Amino acid sequence: MKAIAEGWIDVLPVGWDLVPAKAAFAERREPNRPDDVHLTPSQIYGVLPQAEYMARTGNSVVQNIQGQDNMKHVEPDDFIIHLRSFQGGIERSEYSGKVSTAYTVLKPSNRVVPRYFRWLLKSHGYIQELRTTTNQLRDGQSIKFADFAKVQLPCPPHSEQRAIADYLDRETARIDTLIEEQQRLIEMLRERRGAAISNAVARGLEEAVALKDSGLPGAGPVPVHWEVLPLRYTISFQEGPGIMAADFRDEGVPLLRVSCVRTARSTLEGCNYLDPAEVDRRWSHFRVDLGDLLISASASMGTVSEVTEETAGAVPYTGIIRIKPGRMHKDFIRWFVVSGEFIDQVDSLKTGSTIQHFGPTHLAQMRVALPPTDEQRQIAAHLDEQTARIDTLIVETERFIELARERRSALITAAVTGQIDVQETS
Repeated sequence: MKAIAEGWIDVLPVGWDLVPAKAAFAERREPNRPDDVHLTPSQIYGVLPQAEYMARTGNSVVQNIQGQDNMKHVEPDDFIIHLRSFQGGIERSEYSGKVSTAYTVLKPSNRVVPRYFRWLLKSHGYIQELRTTTNQLRDGQSIKFADFAKVQLPCPPHSEQRAIADYLDRETARIDTLIEEQQRLIEMLRERRGAAISNAVARGLEEAVALKDSGLPGAGPVPVHWEVLPLRYTISFQEGPGIMAADFRDEGVPLLRVSCVRTARSTLEGCNYLDPAEVDRRWSHFRVDLGDLLISASASMGTVSEVTEETAGAVPYTGIIRIKPGRMHKDFIRWFVVSGEFIDQVDSLKTGSTIQHFGPTHLAQMRVALPPTDEQRQIAAHLDEQTARIDTLIVETERFIELARERRSALITAAVTGQIDVQETS
């Protein structure tokens, strides 16, 4: 190894060069050709034809209709600096086509093996160095060729560039496969968690129990000793009021937003404030009490948040529903409102509506199969224990994925800077 101490590179293997970026790449300024397809660069998928990008992601891309003949031509193995390169690096194109003039197109010189530079220009070390080339880099701001040219690039002999590319193609594929397996495990665990909740809420814990028809749309039989009742007979519910931004104040009575009910215990994170006198006059009946339960009317958060001492007395904003226990025990409510039984009924009642959230009107039409109070407590305690185990496994798996991604990133930076002898590891 030889000492370098130049920017992001400390040492390089003997036989490697450290070259100015403009010695490895030139800026391609060629205007688009009539038959060029529109290309879209992205951090995840690289450079794709726009139609393929939209098909993969389901996202539409803003069409630059007026400027279709004022774009930049791209050749295969060119690299594209796009508007998020300061986050995800510079993308290699495998296609001929055209891109917006907001992007910088890099034409590789004879020094460059594109498969190696594909890894180098997306490595963590390089991205961090690229970010230092401009003082006010932000999302949506392009990196100019002059900025790109400020960063020195390691340049191994061609044979080593190819060997490193082969090594990283192989090793990152192994890590990516492992990550995909762990992601599927998380999906399976979440499905198991949801099934455990729905089965316990809908059928109870006893396997050998006499059943009866529930009469609930789409639901199966329920234990014979459970009562089938309108939901409004078992709990009370109230949606927060719609309040104009003009009524917000810098201090006063907290107005709870969705950000306040993302966890099991409500907080004041992201809340607004209301004038106390105005609350007393107009919204006092909406103020929440200690122990009330709050849910988002979107039915997508999967969280029931309990009112704490910090949030007691606050007013929930529209879109947040306050629930008070009645015949349904508070611990059972927590699981019922995240169960498939509840969500399926909500979805059924919303059918044909363009509004995606639900409210008291929907809840008033719902029915529930209600166990006796002691059994409600048993079901809730069982689900507390079962889901805690699954949640622990999910957290451990997510941490494993995080570490695998960190290893992948470190491996790429080490390989492209010569810290790993890929010949020995092959």
